[in-house]
Formats: sequence, structure tokens, C-alpha cells
Amino acid sequence: MKNLSYALIATAVLFSSCKSESQSIDSNQQKSMFLDVHNLEPGKVTFDAVADAHKKDLATQGKYGVNFVKFWVDEAAGKVYCLSESPDSAAVYRTHKEAHGLVPDLVQPVSSGKEAVAGVQPTLFLDIHQLGAGNVTAKAVADAHVKDLAVQGKYGVNFINYWVDEKSGAVMCLSEAKDANSVISTHKEAHGLIPVEVHQVKQGQ
Repeated sequence: MKNLSYALIATAVLFSSCKSESQSIDSNQQKSMFLDVHNLEPGKVTFDAVADAHKKDLATQGKYGVNFVKFWVDEAAGKVYCLSESPDSAAVYRTHKEAHGLVPDLVQPVSSGKEAVAGVQPTLFLDIHQLGAGNVTAKAVADAHVKDLAVQGKYGVNFINYWVDEKSGAVMCLSEAKDANSVISTHKEAHGLIPVEVHQVKQGQ
């Protein structure tokens, strides 16, 4: 009888522990969108190598409540950009660290625009605007994006989406275009906000 009592107590403790863990997992389902940036050496990264690392991220992400959505690679510049949904930036960092050890130089929370249909041009570009902390809002970027869409056809560009970090003032735009100058020309005519970087990238997911 005494042993049965101990068994019942142990079972109750185990159930309580499992319930607590389950509640913790449920709370982690409140996720935000993040963009993380890896600055590797020019010519030291290939799309295939990043795709292999991404598979390791996907195998590890569930442990930290992260969901990696897409990634982009600029092989020439040695830059990798990853888009994810996560409880926080630390979870993104820990997933990368455990999966393959290639931790990002920057993990920034972002809001996203509405994704457009791809397929106009075969080449993808990511352009980066650094507008300064406190100098940009999601609404202002949405308004600028509408102006881009009105002009893009003139230059053979198709803006697919954009992401905004209001805190740092960073904006990243994804587009299809024949070259980087077409992207710059569209932005310049549409609203005058010239990107500080334009990267030709390959996309994976």
C-alpha cells in the first residue's frame, strides 16, 4: 500500500511536469517575423553549402519554436539572409548555433508587406535601405512600395515583397529585375530613397 502511494505521487508529479512543459510550448507559439544576416567572406560561400546548412536548421528549429521560411544567398559578397518566424531573436540565434555553428551577425525583427507573384525576370535582387533609427514606419514603407509598383514596369522590375525593421530604420526589398541598376532606377523615380546595398541573390526555402 505504501509503495502504491509513492507510485501515485510520482505519477502526479510527472503529470504536473508534463503539463507545465506543454503550457510552455503553447506560449511559444506567439511568433514574430525575423530577418537574420550572416556576413561571410566574399567568395567563401556557395548556395549549395547554405542549402545544406538550411536543412540542419529545419531539423533543429522545432526545439526552439522557430520556423525558417526562406533564405537568400549572395555568393559573390558572401552574404546570407534568412527569414523566419520565431518567439524571439535569441531562439533564431540558438537554432543556427546548434544546427551548424554559423551564427548570424544580426537578427532583426521585421514586419512584412504583401507578397506578389514572381516570374517576370529570372534574376532576384535584395536591396537594403538604412534610413536610421526612428526615421521609418511600416506605413511609410507601404506607401513607398505602392509608388515602386506604379513605376516598376518602366524598368522591367517586379517587386515581390519587402520587410521593415522600424527600430533600426532598415528596409529590405526583394525584387526580380534584369540588373541592379533597374532596381535603383525604380526606387529613385518612385520616391527618391536609394538603397545603400543591392545584392543579386539565389533563393531557397
